[in-house]
Amino acid sequence: MFIRIGYDVVFNLPESTPMLLMLNVHPSRFASLRGPESLSIEPYVPVMQYVDTFGNTCARIVAGAGQIRFRNDATVYDNGRPDEVDPSAPQHLIQDLPSEMLQFLLSSRYCEVDLLKDVAWSLFSGVAPGWPRAQAVCDWVHANVRFGYEFARNTKTAAEVYRERAGVCRDFTHLAITFCRCLNIPARYATGYLGDIGVPADPAPMDFSAWFEVYLGSRWWTMDARHNHPRIGRVLMARGRDAVDVALTTAFGMANLQTFKVWTQEVKGGEFEIHNHT
Repeated sequence: MFIRIGYDVVFNLPESTPMLLMLNVHPSRFASLRGPESLSIEPYVPVMQYVDTFGNTCARIVAGAGQIRFRNDATVYDNGRPDEVDPSAPQHLIQDLPSEMLQFLLSSRYCEVDLLKDVAWSLFSGVAPGWPRAQAVCDWVHANVRFGYEFARNTKTAAEVYRERAGVCRDFTHLAITFCRCLNIPARYATGYLGDIGVPADPAPMDFSAWFEVYLGSRWWTMDARHNHPRIGRVLMARGRDAVDVALTTAFGMANLQTFKVWTQEVKGGEFEIHNHT
């Protein structure tokens, strides 16, 4: 299948402001692009691109005072299969993990392993290690955290999600990542597009989505505590330790959001059918 993806985001800047951008699909999806992404920045400013330590495509700009608009539109090929599942995927002993995985066991800005370790072991120590334990984490977070945009707060950490039992997809993801790390399962944050393909359409305004990946059986697996079942059509944009590493825009100064539109549209019969997502 083919999926049309894109966004239209507008900020108002009171003064000239340096910005860090992660507005392209992840390099792992480059080969699936039907054509080049049509990323535009209005008004034009010089862009310096680089790849960060997590393999994400990043850009640096200095935006002038006033309005700045970021727009992108692209079509990607997707195999149409849901997220892979392997209930037999084993957990590695710490001493057997590749060294580059160790960073995904540690605390990070939004994932306080030290604060939730006792909670995690009290909840999940009775579950077999490996896939069953990671899935038990997803099941618990999905069942015990209430979803709602009114609960969004950009400073909310995993420990606060555990106490408040409410949040948006990034909060579900931070709590699940933290529990997995507490249980010695490497876990990393992922963000991108996720349309309602193969599931009932959600009438809520479209947004980018957050999910996570766990390292089991010598590979990474996609998991999603917000939806908690395999989904079709994820289009990855960035990965990192938590939301800090994958922010789509970071302004080093004041930036007032004025417009935010995202689309994820499955292409059928030459027409675009819109699929919202949360």
